Amino acid sequence: MKSCSDHWLPTREYGLRRLREFVPRAGRDYARLRNFDDGPGRHSHVSSLSPWIRHRLVLEEEVISAVLRQHSLEQAEKFVQEVCWRTYWKGWLELRPGVWEQYRARVSRMAGTLSDDAGLRGRWDAATGGETGIECFDAWAGELVDTGYLHNHARMWFASIWIFTLGLPWELGADYFLRHLLDGDPASNTLSWRWVAGLQTPGKTYLARPGNISRYTQDRFRPGSELAVQAPPLRSPAPPAPADPPVSDIPDHALPTGLLITEEDLHPDYLLEDGVNFVDCAVLQTTAGRSPLPVSARVLDFVDGALDDARSRIGRRLGRSASPVQILRTASDALDWARSLGLRQVVTAYPPTGPTAEAVSDMQSLFSTHGIRLVQILREWDKAAWPHATHGFFRFRRQIPRIIETVRANKRPSGSGWDHPAVVGATGQKHQRL
Repeated sequence: MKSCSDHWLPTREYGLRRLREFVPRAGRDYARLRNFDDGPGRHSHVSSLSPWIRHRLVLEEEVISAVLRQHSLEQAEKFVQEVCWRTYWKGWLELRPGVWEQYRARVSRMAGTLSDDAGLRGRWDAATGGETGIECFDAWAGELVDTGYLHNHARMWFASIWIFTLGLPWELGADYFLRHLLDGDPASNTLSWRWVAGLQTPGKTYLARPGNISRYTQDRFRPGSELAVQAPPLRSPAPPAPADPPVSDIPDHALPTGLLITEEDLHPDYLLEDGVNFVDCAVLQTTAGRSPLPVSARVLDFVDGALDDARSRIGRRLGRSASPVQILRTASDALDWARSLGLRQVVTAYPPTGPTAEAVSDMQSLFSTHGIRLVQILREWDKAAWPHATHGFFRFRRQIPRIIETVRANKRPSGSGWDHPAVVGATGQKHQRL
């Protein structure tokens, strides 16, 4: 495994350990203190679990299950909602993939413009290099690059200053985050930037206010007149009406089958529980596809380490821990792998809208010309949650108890996260009914 900071070890075991350590603080303490940003390495009021949840080294349902063993849903409501925001964003974008496609096209055009527009390039260089002269903004830029993480409140302030004070395109800011955040997620990142800009909830923007920054950084920063005092919403075409949610494919148990692991789901044990006899497994590496601009080495190392951890665990489950796992980067690589083993079917966890889904779509097109099935299987969590992401989050959140109960009722022996031994060990207490 490539070296990573001890604070950000990209393994499932480490993520579960951090979950166990955080659970006691996930109730009223979290609700009271979660908005305070105490600075790099001092984010004790939040879980900082997002890099592990984003890559599903630790599952959403595992996190919620552990928390609800120690706290009632009422006590842990704010934390559970924060976990479910990520699920909601994924579902919202999955039902409207054209919003992602529009964002991708804009970033590609603007990446080219940076070479031709000296004024834009200078302001972009100052912002991404932490040299704007706005103390708090420059500090957050440095923290992002140095650690791969920012407190959620700081992300909102940063995005607001980027858009409304510095006048930079929101798409380039979202791209900057996606290239540097260890938890960089196509849905959460893109749609959060759209929300700050007034595009996600039409007409509703987020303005970074000096008093708010001073209060929640406990006067580490005290900005003044250098910040914009207004945040007029940006304009963009209205998003399309939501499409139907995706459905799982059904594997053919009679076909020689390969397992494909992606960074979107690095605990895909549920794929091994349908009785499919896997001939081999491989890893699809798509992290560099997040942007036409370079993705940070810190992010690449974290994902590579997480992929190493996943293929080691899956290799042991398949009884092939001593065999090398092939790393695929293109659809052609995947076809060569499948044909070399005589595979007639490849099974993978359903990848939500983003670079991995784009790569899997290319793979599916190529496979179909060679008579190879590509089977994408949805998690019960996504299957239960995504159909409710048709409108705003406040309508979605009313469904959270039902989503939790549905997933628990349909749990697999070890793949859903409910009652997993590593999670039960968080408190040793009986699960509280919702």
